[in-house]
Amino acid sequence: MSRVCELTGKGVLVGHKVSHSNRKTKRRFLPNLVNVTLTSDALNRAVKLRVSANGLRSVEHRGGLDAFLLKADAADLSPTARDLKRDIEKKLSA
Repeated sequence: MSRVCELTGKGVLVGHKVSHSNRKTKRRFLPNLVNVTLTSDALNRAVKLRVSANGLRSVEHRGGLDAFLLKADAADLSPTARDLKRDIEKKLSA
């Protein structure tokens, strides 16, 4: 399971741990990922996703999963979220 948010594409960053003597060693900054079940109002079903806490706040801010996916760029989304976006667009256009 990769450490990437399925909605925002936020992933692992690399930096330095800096000691008191200013010695630098490599470290990884991991995203705060949470397993959540979000409901799609357009599709009337629940979807399990692995989303960052920041991405979850963005979903709530935009007014739910459907609104977030319609506004999101497809390049940032995971294949699961991309399929979900396509299904929502089909459902709303029909």
